[in-house]
Amino acid sequence: MHTQIYLFFDGRCQEALDFYKAKLGIEVEMLMRFKDAPPDPEAAADPNCGPPPANMDAVMHSCFKLGGQSIMASDGYALGKPEFKGFALSLAAKTEDEAEKLFAAMSSDGGKVTQPLMKTFFSPKFGMLEDKFGVNWMVVVEQKL
Repeated sequence: MHTQIYLFFDGRCQEALDFYKAKLGIEVEMLMRFKDAPPDPEAAADPNCGPPPANMDAVMHSCFKLGGQSIMASDGYALGKPEFKGFALSLAAKTEDEAEKLFAAMSSDGGKVTQPLMKTFFSPKFGMLEDKFGVNWMVVVEQKL
C-alpha cells in the first residue's frame, strides 16, 4: 500500500505551485488544466460529478516533488474556499540555519506563525506555521542520536 498527499487549493493551485517553487524549490512534474481534459458525455450526465469550474484554466491535477516526496494538488471545484484542517506537512531541516530559512520563507507573504521556531526537548529548532494558503507546516531540525 502507498499513501500520497493530495491538496485541494480551491482556485489558488497555480499560485500555490508558484509560491512553493520560489520558497521550497519544488519541481512540478505534471500539470493538467480543466481545459485540457477531453469532454466526457457520461460524466456530464452523472449527478455525482460536479460541473467543471467557471475558470477552465484552473488546475485539474498536478503533481510536484518536494524532497523525495511526490505531492498532488488541484483546484478542485475552484470555489475559493480552501480548508486545510487536521494535518500538517513537516519539513525536516538538516541544520538550524536551514530551518530558519525555511520557516521565514514559508511564513512570509501572509503566512501565520502558530508556534515560533525554538529549541525543544526533541529538536534544537522546531516551529509551526500556516502558509498564505492555509496549509499547516512544521519545520524541525532532525535530531542527531
